[in-house]
Amino acid sequence: MKVIDSLANEVKKRIENDSAHDFEHTMRVYKNARKICKKEKANEKLVLSAALLHDIVLYPKSDKRSKTSSIESAKKSKKILEKFAFSKDEITIISDAIRDHSFSQNKIPKTIEGKILQDADRLDALGAIGIARVFATGGSLKRPFYNIDDPFCKRRIPDDKTWAIDHFFRKLLTLESLMNTKSGKTEAKKRTRILEEFLNQLKQEI
Repeated sequence: MKVIDSLANEVKKRIENDSAHDFEHTMRVYKNARKICKKEKANEKLVLSAALLHDIVLYPKSDKRSKTSSIESAKKSKKILEKFAFSKDEITIISDAIRDHSFSQNKIPKTIEGKILQDADRLDALGAIGIARVFATGGSLKRPFYNIDDPFCKRRIPDDKTWAIDHFFRKLLTLESLMNTKSGKTEAKKRTRILEEFLNQLKQEI
């Protein structure tokens, strides 16, 4: 689809340089979405467009506006999609998927396109790449790796705004149970095992 290639070029020019949410993150989500889309037999044009545009507006985690990134991305995506002659119905489906995909929005998308985007984005928070992203974000915000008194949140509520490892317990280990599609769940299960193996190894080392 030529329109998808053109859209990818447009996104690459606009996307912010954030190591955890850079253009490579967008393309990994795109790859995940394409795999799920084929198995779920959804509209590839709409799913891939949503994947490309899902982080077109991104506020840093330290910014109070961070939780509105998906809402702002949905708004901006409408204007971009109009330039590429998407229909009104297509724009609505894509922008709604983008608006609802974020973990912080705590929403379950209504459309299959939205469900696939949410799963594809969440998969990139799991596995080896998910671990790398945790520490990329933690390093940029100067957060210590873990709480020395209770590294694995056995006796306290996880606080991932203070310690990097807490993000595993605050969010990442919950994602497998929140996946929408059968194929998304299958892949999430594999990637969650990698997180658990990492934490088990970390316990031995500290």
